[in-house]
This record gives sequence, C-alpha cells and structure tokens, in this order.
Amino acid sequence: MPRKLPPLSALRAFEATARLGSVTRAGEELGRTHGAVSRQLRSLQDHSGVELFEKAGTGLRLNERGEALRQVVAKSLDALEQGWLRVLEEARGPSVHVACSATFAMRWLVPHLQGFYRRHPEIRLRLSMTSAQEIRHQGADLVLVWDRRSYPACDRERAIRLTDIAFGPVCAPGHAITRDGERLVCSTRIAHEHSASAWETWQVNTGLTASHEAELFFPHTHLCIEAALAGLGVALVEQRMVGEDLAAGRLVAPCGFVPFADGLAAIPARDHGVSPAARAFLAWIAEEFAAEAAAH
Repeated sequence: MPRKLPPLSALRAFEATARLGSVTRAGEELGRTHGAVSRQLRSLQDHSGVELFEKAGTGLRLNERGEALRQVVAKSLDALEQGWLRVLEEARGPSVHVACSATFAMRWLVPHLQGFYRRHPEIRLRLSMTSAQEIRHQGADLVLVWDRRSYPACDRERAIRLTDIAFGPVCAPGHAITRDGERLVCSTRIAHEHSASAWETWQVNTGLTASHEAELFFPHTHLCIEAALAGLGVALVEQRMVGEDLAAGRLVAPCGFVPFADGLAAIPARDHGVSPAARAFLAWIAEEFAAEAAAH
C-alpha cells in the first residue's frame, strides 16, 4: 500500500519554520523564498485539513496540533539525517564517531591517537568535542562520559567501563587554600556549569567539606583549569587532565586525588549495535588506559 504522507518538502518547510520561529529564516536555511515556504505551509495545512499555526503579532506560532506534529516530524527528520550520514560514512570505509568532552579530547585523546591510527589505519575516527550537556544526541557511535547519573537507565545499563578516574582540587601555587580539620577552605571555588555535582561527590568520597566565599562557573573543564592556572580559585578536575600542569609546577593538588566509583565509560548508540570499528576503538582505548596505569 502507498504511504499516507504529505509532501516531504512541505514537512521540511514546516519543521524549519517551527524550529526557527520565522518563515524568512526557514527560507534562508532551505534556500527558498519567503513566498515559497509560505506556499509549502499552506499546502501542508490544506493536506491535513487542520490549522497548525496561529497568529502571534506579525508572526506565526504553533497551536496545539502544530506542536504535536512538530515533535513527530523533528524526531523523524533527525533519524533520517543520522541514518543518511551513517550510510555515507559506511560507504567511505570503516569509521567510528566518538563524542566526548572538549577537555578530554584536547588533553588526552588527541595526543594518544597516533597509536590508534598506527594500529587501525583503515578506520576513520570522527570526534564531537562538546560539553557534557550537549553530547547526548549527536548521532555518535560512542559517548565517553564519567557522570552517568543524568542519563536514562537504558543508557546506564549499556555503559562499558573503560578505566578508573580520580578527582582532586587544584590551584595555582601560593593560592590561599587551607585545611582546617575536615574542612577545605578557599576564597573562590571553580565549578563546571554542567557537572557541578562533582564537588558534592568529592566531599562524600573524602569526608571533607569544601568551604568557600564565592563561586565561579564555566561551561568547559579546560576553562575551569585555565581559571585555576590564572589564580582565580580552586577547581576540581580529573587527574589526567592536569598531569602536565602538576609536573611542571603550574598547579598543585593540596589534597591529592580520590577515585570516583563509576569511572570513565563508553555508552554505545541505542539505534544500532557496536560496529567492528567501534569495538576496535574500545579495545584500543582500554589498552591505552591499562598501559598508562601500569606505568604509574
């Protein structure tokens, strides 16, 4: 039986207009004129027999039926786009798309990649360097993450543990930080905007309480590290991310580092199994971590 669908071009115009909140901007994204997009929207409403938009000043906004359709269309177009890109990538040869934090990519993964390419010259590795909050739905084969509490249960259950991790407070030498019994006292605490719970986890694991007068937030761990290097306060970071800074004396870790139980893990994509290329990457990175631990 033929599919009962409206014209796909009309659905694209509808989704772009709803997402961007403007017929003009939708036209710019789609390479169409304002009039052409408006005709696609009228065509979709005529095809459905229901109104999808309502007037909002000089513009349009979705009504209840329009919002319901937007959710369906957006999800379908996302899946179509990811599937299309996956087919194209597979046609070009084995590849693996890894999403991780920008700090981990810059300070650990990229410096180690030469070993991966030597072992697997046939595999293309694509990296998405985004914040922890943003990397959920980028179409990645693997998401590398240490804090899995905000992920759905089905994702947490599929997580593949890769290595131990340990966090500790770091600051510039001479920065005002003192330990008073079970209290760590500093003037300014530096926290990650999307994983500020790391400080609470550290306190539970150490039995110490971090006391501070002010707090600075940054959206990426490397900015937290740079703030600590600049003497702005005390940042809580994973020890691998600051190994060179500690060795060079640019930072100090007055309390050392304590393990975080869940460790670093890889979460495979839900919509397809772990590919041979992804398995090769997982085997390689686990070996790199094991060799690193043995060396220390």
